[in-house]
Amino acid sequence: MTEPATAGQLELISFEIGGQEFCIDISVVREIRGWTPAMPMPQMPEYIRGVINLRGVVMAVLDLRNRLGLGRTEPSSRNVIVVVQLHDQMVGLLVDAVQETFMVDAERLQSPPAMDATVDMFIDAIIPLEGRMLSRLVVSALMPGGVALAA
Repeated sequence: MTEPATAGQLELISFEIGGQEFCIDISVVREIRGWTPAMPMPQMPEYIRGVINLRGVVMAVLDLRNRLGLGRTEPSSRNVIVVVQLHDQMVGLLVDAVQETFMVDAERLQSPPAMDATVDMFIDAIIPLEGRMLSRLVVSALMPGGVALAA
């Protein structure tokens, strides 16, 4: 278990997609669950796998690999769904595997190099950490309809 975050620190959760490491603020994560087949819905964007019923709440499951332009996930029992909530919208993010929760000083975050508008929209920071680099995702940009980020 990690220690509580202090001023200037961020608590993040990291996961893997296609051999790349990403992270998001843990404050938006509600739970992590095993892969559950989603019921496809007509006319949905390709990155939305469908919907699942999570204890009475119907929510969309996003193929995060596809959302990030890294191909399409062929889900198996090894994949997991990271359930996130932003404002009143809850979605599941299909990832290859969750790695760890960790704390990092906010000053360690670096701006990603200017690439293209899509990358800039989804990634707001690169975190060099113990010989690896993690991309911090902007959860609001991942949500269907692009929910505005409050903070």
